Amino acid sequence: MSAHDPLPDPIPDVGNPSALPVESVPVTPATRSSPERLPGWRRRRWLNSAVNYGWEWLGIHGATGPASPKAARFGSFGQGSCVAFPPGAVFGERWIHIGDNTLIGTNVCLSAGMVPGQQMVTDPVVRIGDRCMIGRGSHIVGHLSIEIGDDVYTGPYVYITDQNHGYEDPDEVVHSQMPTDKPVRIGTGSWLGTGAVILPGAVLGRNVVVGAGSVVRGTFPDHCVIVGVPARIVRRYVPESGWISEPAP
Repeated sequence: MSAHDPLPDPIPDVGNPSALPVESVPVTPATRSSPERLPGWRRRRWLNSAVNYGWEWLGIHGATGPASPKAARFGSFGQGSCVAFPPGAVFGERWIHIGDNTLIGTNVCLSAGMVPGQQMVTDPVVRIGDRCMIGRGSHIVGHLSIEIGDDVYTGPYVYITDQNHGYEDPDEVVHSQMPTDKPVRIGTGSWLGTGAVILPGAVLGRNVVVGAGSVVRGTFPDHCVIVGVPARIVRRYVPESGWISEPAP
């Protein structure tokens, strides 16, 4: 070997896995089953697989179905229905009724009353019909009466409430003033887009489409499309003429 020849690669110590190139670290039964013996990149892969597998396992076994002990807390919990895992804040279940074949998505908050354990004066406070789907992260916050008909679908992060804070006394902070409650009705077959807000006293007819981000108050007839803040009708169905557009105000 001349002085100008490149030096040969050092012979790795095969008894020491840390001295081997990453791609040549042997995977043995011991390293496969013991994450602390794995090199860094394999350990990360192992942990990633373990976390994701565990989360999927929790999603399957943490969901609430009709036979789950948690379902017995509800006023009624229909056959084929499911509250996905993880749920949001859920309390006042005794006054919440869920129909058949309804899916409540992940992180959905369902409540009857202001605090857990509050005794309510109406029953149901919240009723969700058959074959509904409530999108992830939505809130259904009932105090008097929220009735959601059959076959109602919502996008994620929809907010529905039947209570407003009072603000009439200018000398008193808002959160200390008495709230007001007005029933909410959402008609069968309606669709509520992502981020829609349904305020106290809102009444939606059958097959009403609510645009994403709309803020809804007031009464709206069957078969219409409403959008905006506050929401207004932009299209409606007339039996003799079909769908017609409403002029902008």
